[in-house]
Amino acid sequence: METEWNENQAFLRGTVLLDPAPSHENHGVVYDAFPLSVRRLSGAEDRVNVIAARPLLERCPVRAGEEVEVEGEVRSFNNKSGRGSRLVITLYARAIRPAEGEHVNQLVLSGALCKPPIFRRTPMGREICDLLLAVNRRYGRADYLPCIAWGALARRCAALEVGDTVRLEGRFQSRSYIKVENGESSQRTAYEISVMRLEEPDHPLAAAGGNRISAAER
Repeated sequence: METEWNENQAFLRGTVLLDPAPSHENHGVVYDAFPLSVRRLSGAEDRVNVIAARPLLERCPVRAGEEVEVEGEVRSFNNKSGRGSRLVITLYARAIRPAEGEHVNQLVLSGALCKPPIFRRTPMGREICDLLLAVNRRYGRADYLPCIAWGALARRCAALEVGDTVRLEGRFQSRSYIKVENGESSQRTAYEISVMRLEEPDHPLAAAGGNRISAAER
């Protein structure tokens, strides 16, 4: 899905859960990964997998238990191992630095819808809409990012069509669920963007129920 209107910015502040470990190598650059825990105002936490080039981590080493800020982009890749989720979502770090204070989880994304929205209701009657947003990188590649909206914003998202361009603000969240395969259950973790605000090119920025991103919620 090609669009000239693309943006991918992430800013998270949280606690490093494990020391960085080797992830992969690409074009001669070695990358390491570590999980970052970001608390919500509710006390729940999101656990985000951070990927960083080793030279970046050499300039700013991180260790388990430390508080850090990470600036970067949300990335996706296809998992062809046959284990776990088929679409893997990570945070690609462009800057890392020591931090202190309230945890922050803020994303700004813009791109085009590449699948029809899926509108549904929970057993308790809460409205949800699932979106898949294609965000272009340079050199012709794109990241495909699952997004979820709630309530009045979910109803608005349900009216979107494939190819529509949107700009959104939200949170990079993790969610545990039970996967049943061949009669066996296993616990999995899904990663998605929880949409807080949405903008279309021809419509003003809107938030569900006035739900704006505050400094503590970013």
